[in-house]
This record gives sequence, structure tokens and C-alpha cells, in this order.
Amino acid sequence: MTYNKLNTLFGLTCGVIATLVYIATVERTVSWWDCGEFIACAYKLEVAHQPGAPLFLLIQNVFSNLAFGNIGKIAYWMNIGSAICSGLTVAFLFWTITAIAKKILKKPQQPTFPYYLQLFAAGTVGAMAFSFSDTFWYSAVESEVYAMSSLCTAVVFWAIFKWEARADQHGSDRWLIFIAFVMGLSIGVHLLNLLAIPAIAMVVYFKRTSQINLKGVLTAFLLGLLVLAAILWGVIQWLVAFASKIDLLFVNSLGLGFGAGILFLCILIGGTIIYGLFYSHRNRKYTLNTALLAFCFILFGYSSYTMVLIRGKANPSLNNNAPDNVFSFLGYLGREQYTREPLVKGPYYDSKPVDVESKTSYRKDESNYTAFTQVDKYDFDRETFFPRIYSQDANHQAYYRSYLKLKDGEKPQFSDNFKFFFHFQLGEMYARYFLWNFAGRQNDKQGYGTYTDGNWLSGLKPLDNWRLGGQYDLPESQQNDPSRNTYFFLPLLLGLAGAIWLYRHNKPYTLVVTMLFVFTGIAIVVYLNQTPLQPRERDYAYAGSFYAFAIWIGLGTIALVRLFKRVLHTRYALATGVSFALLGGPMILVHQNWDDHNRSEKSLARDIARNYLETCAPNAILFTYGDHDTFPLWYLQEVEGVRPDVRIVVLSYLTGDWYMQQVKKPTYQAAGLPIKIPAEKTKKGIRDYIPFVDRQLNAAVDVQQLLQFVTSDNPDYKVQLNSGNLENYFPSKKVRLTIDKAEVLRKNAVPAYLQHAVVSTMEWEIPSDHLSRSDLTLLSLLENNHWDRPIYFSNMLPGDIKLGLDKYLVNEGFASRLMPVAATDDQQATVGEIPALVNVEALYDNIMHKYQWGNVKNVSYLDTDSFRFTSMYARDIFGKTARLLLEKGQVKQAGKVAKKAYDQLPDRVYAMSDAINYADIIDSLYRSGQGHLAGNIVDRNLNYVSQNMDYLHQLVLDKKNLGFEWSDMQTALDSVDRYRDILLAAKDSKRLARVEGLRKKYQQWYGIE
Repeated sequence: MTYNKLNTLFGLTCGVIATLVYIATVERTVSWWDCGEFIACAYKLEVAHQPGAPLFLLIQNVFSNLAFGNIGKIAYWMNIGSAICSGLTVAFLFWTITAIAKKILKKPQQPTFPYYLQLFAAGTVGAMAFSFSDTFWYSAVESEVYAMSSLCTAVVFWAIFKWEARADQHGSDRWLIFIAFVMGLSIGVHLLNLLAIPAIAMVVYFKRTSQINLKGVLTAFLLGLLVLAAILWGVIQWLVAFASKIDLLFVNSLGLGFGAGILFLCILIGGTIIYGLFYSHRNRKYTLNTALLAFCFILFGYSSYTMVLIRGKANPSLNNNAPDNVFSFLGYLGREQYTREPLVKGPYYDSKPVDVESKTSYRKDESNYTAFTQVDKYDFDRETFFPRIYSQDANHQAYYRSYLKLKDGEKPQFSDNFKFFFHFQLGEMYARYFLWNFAGRQNDKQGYGTYTDGNWLSGLKPLDNWRLGGQYDLPESQQNDPSRNTYFFLPLLLGLAGAIWLYRHNKPYTLVVTMLFVFTGIAIVVYLNQTPLQPRERDYAYAGSFYAFAIWIGLGTIALVRLFKRVLHTRYALATGVSFALLGGPMILVHQNWDDHNRSEKSLARDIARNYLETCAPNAILFTYGDHDTFPLWYLQEVEGVRPDVRIVVLSYLTGDWYMQQVKKPTYQAAGLPIKIPAEKTKKGIRDYIPFVDRQLNAAVDVQQLLQFVTSDNPDYKVQLNSGNLENYFPSKKVRLTIDKAEVLRKNAVPAYLQHAVVSTMEWEIPSDHLSRSDLTLLSLLENNHWDRPIYFSNMLPGDIKLGLDKYLVNEGFASRLMPVAATDDQQATVGEIPALVNVEALYDNIMHKYQWGNVKNVSYLDTDSFRFTSMYARDIFGKTARLLLEKGQVKQAGKVAKKAYDQLPDRVYAMSDAINYADIIDSLYRSGQGHLAGNIVDRNLNYVSQNMDYLHQLVLDKKNLGFEWSDMQTALDSVDRYRDILLAAKDSKRLARVEGLRKKYQQWYGIE
């Protein structure tokens, strides 16, 4: 069998093995984060969040058809779509490694078994090591863009070596055209693939040049950067921006219809390309012809974005940014709803804004484009080159000061930028992720710089103890944690051996792979300029860098074989080297990573989304805010058709004029929101920001009067800003809404037991110093709803965006219902929390008859998002309900709720917060005569507290600069005190004695009372 056939066969075999592993471990339904939105948008070809992924959605839509109408399997088949893309990535990685190895290894006149074995073993080890690496495996089993993006990177990097092998043949440059086409296609998936361009430029240079020198290398590198910039900004951004200017001219100046200028530009570009191709062919200008063809195929690939315009015009139920015209499309591509991180010049975190720079933008109106002025950026009193500590967020500022050890009032200096860049952005946000994949991982908890969570870990105890402390006193929870993966540096050492071997034998290829490694790793770190306290770990952004390192891992196999050849016979050297490489690469990775990458038992994201929807009464309006309380809900409604009567409204999107208009329209069985504010009064550029100007009004302002005031165009109702413009303002934060009690009772807007508490006037105070479109929407809804439809707010909403309505929100489980009632002692929860109304009957019914819990009791592994939520639900759903039922004397019902928690929630303790969060459940079990169940939870939790406090105490001795760990210690102390009270009341003397022993130990350690 020829080399090519063997190469193809072994590469496909690796791809198939990886794919089968991914299919076995793939999530059977929707996952957390963006997956719910992507699945929903792919299924119905809707417009996802900026800057979109149209090609990804189109391909995933094909996979959805494999469910053959079974809507419950659509998410599963889309997840398999990612698994297949990931398997193909592995195959292309194999072929890339063998192409590099074949180029370097001296081919004997008659290829021998040792020659073939080294080649194919290198490809297998590198490809399979990458396939089982932490980050890549995570993305391979969910419907997210990163699996398909990795495939695009793998294809173009493989293709450039195919070109190189045939560069001297006629027609070989068709491979360059193919690369350009894949690059264009990748724009419709994710932009990470474009970062391979500088490495590709290096391959072209090394092949085409007759003599390699520094000047040529730098020139090729700069040309690669130029091509990258030309696509990243020129094709993706500036081409559309130019189209917007042309369409503006045709519509506003020439009086033609919308899109006339775009049509003209398309004809002009098409004609120019055709003429250029004809001219270059006729005059034998080969380079020009190739460049034009490459540009043409990039545009062909980029044309997947026409899906965004077509579907934006159709206005589906999910239509982010409503990109139905060239200006909204430009804003969609430019991610205008997200903040921009400064890269070259920007402020320090303590800088003060001194001026505002504005820009002129345009929006589509009835017959033309209308100009408006919007804030472009702020000028600050202190600015710096290469800003890294720039965020004005108070939490970020505190983190900067703590991380950089700056005292209060001490100003950061230029050197602090680089300190934060090297230690945090490069260290915490890249090197830590890199070592997760090739050295080992402590656990999958979110890392905030503590010694206990999210660190890299090797498995070599002396080294790990020196870095992290406490490794000789690890609790069972850490020793048996499925996400504790230790590789003993073996994949890392194998990759370093491969890099050294490649450098010694082929420096140009070393530069090529290094270029890919750096641009898909460190360059992204510089570009993202991430702030601290990220909502999730961001290792997925660097999968391309880990892909490049996997090439070195594969070549490390050859390095090991050559090393053993020095002391062993060729046959034994081959067997030993390949065996060591397999063990130190893919085998240790799959062994360590399988348990915490197997998502086949999970369904919590889907079930929690169902719980949100089932909390709502019929025809409700549900306000959500973040990814977890929105995207899985979209999936359930759009794909599985669950509760189509509930109108989901995302408060964080309502600041956009497009979304304010969208929520007025019905979706499925849900009517639109009764918002009476005319669209022309809240268009982009109009009432984007309504400031508060205190007019010292004593009485609360009626909602209707306030809306009339802030939406009036009368100059007397406006205030002059520093810019000189007249803008609307609101004169009082105190607001009231008059309530027709008879109407409320007639429409059953409150449950029977609360009808006596209905108020004649709702009065509250707006917490913010400005009103946004989101606030105007809420005010208009309050004015016009007349309690016809139930209004709910997700319990995950931040407190500052609910317009100050908190005291009128009645907790019913996963969401709270707005009701015109006043809190009374028998309805409010006052133990350890802000007083809040609670509908205990609704909570009890939801828990016992409606809510589902995603099999968290039986799964062998829970990811960090899932166990964080189960702990919170133990406190806020089960525990709160049981406690309130006890307070109302309903002991039997409280016991049923506590027993439900015992039956549904995990047996394992995942975090110190579990100990205190289960306290009310334990108390209810004791009080309802289920002491044996309560005792089981107490024993389990005390074991965790005791072992982890011993571990944390050892950290106090080993490390003097603890941070967030003190919070866990305080939680443990609080839980011990709480258990003491519960066990005293329950007269459980045996466990009480243990608790007293722990209290005495902790008193000695920390001097507490």
C-alpha cells in the first residue's frame, strides 16, 4: 500500500476514533452559555448575537434534520455536528503532522517499516493528544462555534502544506485559492481562523525564496500581517462601511430606494474583478490574477453573511440588532452593543473622564437615512500607552489594587500595565490554560487567583505543594474530584522535545509552527485585553494555540525514538519511543479527562430552563438578563415548543431601539408588550440616555405623568447638557402607580391569600441616575398592562435593573411575580436576607409537581455551572420553602420539600457554600421526623467542612497571602454555628458533640468566640 493511502487511512482512523469518543460523551440536550441561542437560531435560521456565525448556523441546521422531526433530539444532533467537526479537525491535524515529519525525515530509497512507523506514530500521538486535551474536548461535545472554527484552522494549515508539496507543479496555486475560500467561509463561523495567515505567509516565503534571510522573513511576516488586517478590517468592516456610504448617497442625495447603492457597489466590484481577471490573464500578470481570484473566493466565503441580512429582513422572533439595512448590519458586524477594550492608548482604572468625543451615525427611517450623534469614546485626564488596567468597574478597580498591591489612593504607573499584562493576562489568562491542557488541572472551579480553585497542577506533590500549599493535606473532595487531572508534565515535555527536534532539523518550519502558536495564543491575549473577574473561564479562545503545540507533541514521538536509538537497537528504540509517546500523550490524557468530559448524563440546563417557564402563569411576561436565564429558555421555546405563551424579554437587550420595537410584536402564542411609546420617540440617537435632575419634588410622580414628561418634545421639559444639546430628563426618582383594587381582584392578579394586602398605590424609588430604553419599557408596561398579563422577573436579575420594584416582587421559585401588594409579617422571608414577599403555596406546588432537576442526583460528574446552581437552589428554592412552611406551622409539607431535596440534589458536596446552603433542609428534615436523612446530610457536610478546614488551615501555614480562601473559612465557621443550633433543637447529641469539637478546634486556630 502506498504512503498516500496509508496516510489517508490512518488519518481517517484517528478522526473516526475521536468522533466516536465525542459522540459517546456528547451532551444529549442543550448546554449552558451560548449553546441554547445557537441551537435555536440554527433550527429556525434566526439571527444570533453579534457578530454572528451564519455559516455555522446553516451547517448546524443540516444536522438538525437528522432528528427526523423528533424535536427532543435536535440539540443532540447539533452537538453531534460539533463532534464530527472536531473529529475532522483531528484527522487534518494528523495529516499536517505527517506532512511536516515527512519533509524532515530522510526518505530511504525503499520506504521501510521504521520510516512509516515514525511518521504515522507522530501523526497519531499528536492528533490523539489534541483530541483528548481538556479545552478541545470541552468544545467538541456542544453546539458552539469553536469546534467548527478549529476545523477551519486545521484545513487551511493542512492545505498550505499540500500547496508546498506541489508548489513547483503547474496549477499548484489552486491550493492558495482554496485557502482563501476557507478563510472567507471561516468568517461566517469565527474570526480565530484568520490568525493562521502570518504562519501561512511564512510557508509561502520559505518555499518561494531562493535564499532565506532576516529581511525576507520580516517582509513576509509584515505581508502576512497586512493580509490579516486587510481581511479582518478591510473586507469584514471597511467594505461594509464603504457600502453604507454609497447607499447613503444613493438614498439621501439621489432619492433612490434603500439598497440601490449596495446593488451599484456589488455590480462595480463584480465588474472590476471580472475585468481584472480578464486583464491579468491576457497580459500574463500571474500574481495579480492569483490575488484577484483569492479576493474573489474570500468574498464567496464571506457571502454566508447574506443569511443575516435576509433573515434580519424577515424579522424572526430572535433577530439580534435587526440587521435589515446596511447601517444596522455594520453595527452588527462591529459588535456595537459591546464595550470596546482599548489596545494602543487608554486610561488607567482610576482615570477620570474629562471630555466626550462624538461621532455621526445613521439609522434607517421611513424614506431615508437620518443622521444622529452618539458617544464614540471618552477622553481621560490620565492615559497610557498599552493600557491593561483600564476598567472603571468598581469590582475591577478593587481587584487591580489588590493584585498590584497598591494602597488606597496610590496611583498606578506605566510599569503596572506590564506587570498586570505579564502576571495576569499572560499568566492567569493564558499560561494557566495552556498548562491545564499539557501539565494538569487542579479542578474545574472558576479561578480567581486563589490557591484552591482553577490552578494548573502537575501531580508531582513536592512541586505542587511549593506552588499551592496544602497538597499533603488534601481533603477527599479534592482527591476524588473528577476534574482533578494530573499529567505529570508528560504531554508538555513531549511537546517541548518535539519543538527542540524540529528546531534542530528545520528552522523554517519551527518558525511557521511558532507563528501559529503565538498568533493563536499570545496575540489573542493582547487583542482581548481582558479584565479580571471574568464570568467564565476563557480557555476556549486559545484552542488554536493548543493545536499548534499538539504538532510539536506529535514530532516529540520522533524525538523520543531518536533518543532511544542512541542506546537501543532500532527495533526496540521504535517500540520504546512510540510506547512512551502514546502513554505520555493521548493515553494519559484520555484516562484523566474522560470522567469530567463525559456529558452524556447531563440535562440540567434544559430542566432549569423549563423550571423558569413553568414558574410563570399563563400568558406571562418574563424578564431575564444573562446567558443562563435566557439562552436555554430560547432553546426550549424555539425548538421544543415549551410554553410558547410566555413572552421572554431580555432586559439587557432593551437598551437597544431595535429590541424595544421587537418586544411590541407577538411571538407564537404570546402577545407583544403593550408599550404605547411611539417608535419615533425612542429611535437610535433619541433618548438613548435620560439623566436625573433633582427638582426637589416632595410627592411621588405618577408613572403616566413621568412618561409624558420624559417623552415630550417640548423644550420646556428638557435640560441643556454640557454639550449644549437639549435633552429630556426626569425630575424625581420617586414614582407611583395608582391601583384599581377591584380590577386587580377581578383579573386574579394576586392569589387569594394576598388579596387583603392589595395596595391602592404602588410607590417606589428608581435607583439609577438615568433612565434607559429598558426603564422606559418597564414604565410603559406598568402604565398599560392593567394587570391583564402576569409580569415576572428572573431571580437571577441584578438588583439595580428592576427599576426599584423589588418590594412588589413575590417570589414563586425561579422567578418573582410583580403584584400590587404590601409585605406583611406572615408573607415575608426575613431570616438572613432582605425582606421579600414569598408565595409559599406556589413555591410548594412548583417544587412538588412541576420542577425537574436534570439528573444531578445520579450523574457521576457535574460541571462547575451545574453544581453552582444546585447549591444555590438548595438554599433559595428548597431551603427557603421548607423554612417558610415551618414558620407557618406546616411541618408535614416542609418535610416533603426537604425530602424532595434529599432525593433530587447531589449526594456529593461540591463547595463550602453547600454546608450552609443545606441548613434549612437539614432543619426541616429533623423537625418533620426524618432525622436519619438529616443525619446523613449532616455527616456528609461535616466531613467536607472538617477535611477542607484542615486543608485551608494548612494553607494558612504554608501561604501567608490568602485571598478568597478566607471567605470559605468564614462560611465553614458560620455553618458549624448553624448546625450547632439545629442539632441542639433536634437533640442529636452524637453529632452535636462532633460540632462542638469542631467549634473548639476553630476557636483555638482563629481565636473566635
